Amino acid sequence: MHGVKRERIIRILLNQPDGSLTKYRMSKLADCSTSWVIEYLQVLKNKGYIKDTEVKEYEKLLDYWAGITKKIRYFEFFLRSPVEFLRNIGLDYALTTYQAENLINHYLFPTRTDVYIQKDDLPLWKERITQKGLLGKGNLRLLLHDPHVFYKREKIDGLWVVSTPQLLVDLKREGGVCLEAYEMMVEKHVRRKRD
Repeated sequence: MHGVKRERIIRILLNQPDGSLTKYRMSKLADCSTSWVIEYLQVLKNKGYIKDTEVKEYEKLLDYWAGITKKIRYFEFFLRSPVEFLRNIGLDYALTTYQAENLINHYLFPTRTDVYIQKDDLPLWKERITQKGLLGKGNLRLLLHDPHVFYKREKIDGLWVVSTPQLLVDLKREGGVCLEAYEMMVEKHVRRKRD
């Protein structure tokens, strides 16, 4: 659980890097004790990433986050049109990696659709997908992780997409061509904002 809590705190910091959040507010948003938030913020401060709740080294904190994330459990499927399927699903989700980057940055060809879902909804997803598609290696991956990945998600072109920091860390972990997209997004959404 501590790994999940660490990720929640980093996700919150990277979504609101200006230092405006109190430690108490962060504990409420992360659903953990204020004392644990204070303790972990001290760890991040000692590494030079933050000062109080202000992010001083955004990219370094992203790199650190990518390195501490536990392996994400997923299920694979094949659907003729994953995007159209998602538009009509009526269940909670958030796109990440290829499809999400394509909606925001238009660099990657969305060869695969990666979707965070609520763990408890997995049986419903499987039932609905197998009515229209196939189980097994394909173009759709359902990712099961901490529900906090939905923090600050946004709707783009009628589809739910993870927050920019979550997308950045997911692209970095994916590797390959996603690293090029990561660099472009960091340039556009992080470095230019600092200048």
